[in-house]
Order: sequence, then structure tokens, then C-alpha cells
Amino acid sequence: MTSVAAYVPDLMDRSRLGALGASVRFVQDPDELADADEDVVIVDLSRPGALDAAVASTASRRIGFIGHAERSTIVDAREAGIDAMPRSRFFSSLPDLIDLP
Repeated sequence: MTSVAAYVPDLMDRSRLGALGASVRFVQDPDELADADEDVVIVDLSRPGALDAAVASTASRRIGFIGHAERSTIVDAREAGIDAMPRSRFFSSLPDLIDLP
């Protein structure tokens, strides 16, 4: 089973992630992601420190989401090696993104 560490402070977003059937560990501080042992790290890029935390993570897959109007953040995250995308695309394709059966 795919394991996920997530810095996603919004409770509605958390509930959507928790309903996937994957093992999700939510962190309160983005700096906790640097030492995450999980396969996938997910961050809400609209939150302070989230991009830096995703970059510092050694997870095999790092995914970030943010509102579609925040194009510069999406570009910055992609340039840093993060799979970044608009929030709507992230949640509509989430099972495929983290390789759930």
C-alpha cells in the first residue's frame, strides 16, 4: 500500500485525502516532511513553507497543489522537481497520482 505524508492544513482537503484508502500521515509543520519515510509527500503550496518542505523531502514522489491562478508558484514548484498542479486537477485525479488500485 502506498504511504503518504501530507502537509494539508485545510480540514476539507484532509478529509478528501483521508477517504482515499491510502495510509496518510498528516503533519502540522511542513518541516516534518524532510524526514518523512512515506512513498509520497503532498503539500498545499498556498501555505508558507510548503514548497521548501517538499523540495527538502526525500520521498520518491512529491506532489503539490494550489489555486489555478497561482501560475508562478506552479512553475516554481515544477522547476524544483515537484509535481505541481491546480487544486481542481489534483483532487480530480488523486487516486491515479498516488497509484492507488
